[in-house]
Amino acid sequence: MQQGPPPADHWPVGRMLSATARRIERAWDAHLASWDLNHASLPVLVHVTASPMSQRELADACGVTEQTMSRVVARLVRTGYVTRGPHAEDRRRHVVAITPAGAAALRACADPGPAQESVLGHLPPERRALLDDLLREVVAPWDVLPDPRPGNRPADGTPAGVPPAARA
Repeated sequence: MQQGPPPADHWPVGRMLSATARRIERAWDAHLASWDLNHASLPVLVHVTASPMSQRELADACGVTEQTMSRVVARLVRTGYVTRGPHAEDRRRHVVAITPAGAAALRACADPGPAQESVLGHLPPERRALLDDLLREVVAPWDVLPDPRPGNRPADGTPAGVPPAARA
């Protein structure tokens, strides 16, 4: 009798969500590759569309380390989608701003439809709607969960995970 991993219908929910996320991420990256973007660089364009931001602000907004953000920004600079320059008041900081080419790429690639269709196309519309609703319920409480990154606590010293409304 051959032993192997359990079939997918016996996977824990976390493993199924992880496998699904990787599949969607690969499909999304394939879609974005036409614009030399990926799942990590697209949110940067979205954030700097409103106004220029420092790399630290971008890292915080995207939930990644500053080192990771530095690599993402460097790639976007090479593609001509953003500029990175010294902050007006603090020359030690870098400010990232979108270029016209970056804004055009963002407008052209922002539709998630092709990536979602490639992964979820086999599901009937009512099942897709149910999946969307369930995932939104799972993601919704993230604003009250502790930030898993070391050293990230609310400024008021309240333990991470305590909702703002419950803070004294």
